[in-house]
Amino acid sequence: MKAKTIKGNSLKEIESAFNNAISDGFKPTLAVIFLSVAQDREAICRLLEKHEIDIFGSTTAGEFIDGEIGEESVAMMLLDISHDHYKLVHLETGSSQTLAVAKSIGQQGLETFSNPAFIIASGGISTDGEMIVRGIEEAVGPKVTIFGGLAGDDFKMSGTYVFTNRHYSINGLVVIILDEDKINVKGLASSGWEPVGTVRTITKSEGNVVYTIDDQPALDVVIKYMGINKNLDEWKDVIMNVGSEFPMQIQRENAEPVIRAPLFANKEDRSLVCAGSVPQGSKVRFSLPPDDSVIDKVVDECETVKDKELNEAEAMIMFSCKARHLSLGPMVSEEIDRVKNVWNAPMIGFFSYGEMGKATKGKHEFHNNTCSLVVLSEKK
Repeated sequence: MKAKTIKGNSLKEIESAFNNAISDGFKPTLAVIFLSVAQDREAICRLLEKHEIDIFGSTTAGEFIDGEIGEESVAMMLLDISHDHYKLVHLETGSSQTLAVAKSIGQQGLETFSNPAFIIASGGISTDGEMIVRGIEEAVGPKVTIFGGLAGDDFKMSGTYVFTNRHYSINGLVVIILDEDKINVKGLASSGWEPVGTVRTITKSEGNVVYTIDDQPALDVVIKYMGINKNLDEWKDVIMNVGSEFPMQIQRENAEPVIRAPLFANKEDRSLVCAGSVPQGSKVRFSLPPDDSVIDKVVDECETVKDKELNEAEAMIMFSCKARHLSLGPMVSEEIDRVKNVWNAPMIGFFSYGEMGKATKGKHEFHNNTCSLVVLSEKK
């Protein structure tokens, strides 16, 4: 497997970079494209389709191939991976539930490879990422390898998309199914947010919608917790702040807490819509954002993965939460560069609205406010 990364701020710049990348005879079979909703994804896809390249694409809330973070730009990774080692799948959610669609993808994985791994991007602002992981697990089993992220839209919160060949506006899922008997698929999901304050109870919720916390409207609770007196007409700013600075941590027995961040609120019933499920009855604590020490933790965990699981990488894909970007600020560029330097391999990534990956002490699951990294190499 060989990988090259390119980036640009327009179709013209991407076309020039692409032509330069293939000028030495490099013939990619698969392109990973992370781009702003402001870009013409159809035109960029047509450029690649002329060369019969498969496309795994997602809109973003910021994209990168190194520590220089793009704004309303395009980042692309070109891979020459064998067609026998992967399958590209896309399904629109339509009237079907996310759980059922994800289970179908898991079944396709098993029909294609005896040991499938999944890299996923999901469109749809209110998609419950937990259902994606659960659906694939129901089909494949609890030890299945899953990495990915929920698409972004430059933090406009109006419409996110994933796309692939000749399908440019998919509100469902696009998936790279990899043959783990042929491809090493390793990685980690790391957060760094620390719990603070008293334990609270989710007293009413349904799926990823939280209605009350300690029998109080959920939006009122987070506004009070933040110590502000915001007019509810400014609810979007409130959610932006609580999502990036004070996400909820669901407490679990015999497992690390899992973070859930609100994506937006309903002013009428003052509920919160999160990126993943928050079961009724859950015990939660709010969080404090990490300081620069969290970067050292992420890098140390990457070094552990390198030493114990995969010493050499040929490609790296990062799904990093937009809330993490807002909280860490300029330090997030340092995190990206330092993680890339652990393996010194081509890397692409984007800022997402939810992440899938493997915690250091757990299985592959859905996260918020997390940096999820997947590292790939062909088995020799």
